Amino acid sequence: MNKAQLIEAIAHKNDFTKADTERMLETFMDVVRKSVKKGDEVKLVGFGTFAKLKRKARKGRNPQTGQEIKIPATWYPKFRPGTEFKNMLRKK
Repeated sequence: MNKAQLIEAIAHKNDFTKADTERMLETFMDVVRKSVKKGDEVKLVGFGTFAKLKRKARKGRNPQTGQEIKIPATWYPKFRPGTEFKNMLRKK
């Protein structure tokens, strides 16, 4: 499912216009991005948690030359699914 299909599904299920639904989805994503960037976790009980984690610096290899390179430490977003979400996926 892509973004347009998600907007359509939400709009249809809730009798909203697609334009209103798109604005709500954009606002949700903007709030999550800004909160996680600040270092806050966004916890949606039953769904999951969005968080900012740091990946340590490490050594790697250039696949073309085989030369060792340094990969710097970096921040990255992580999503951890909630228990209810995980359990739903496990059921057949």
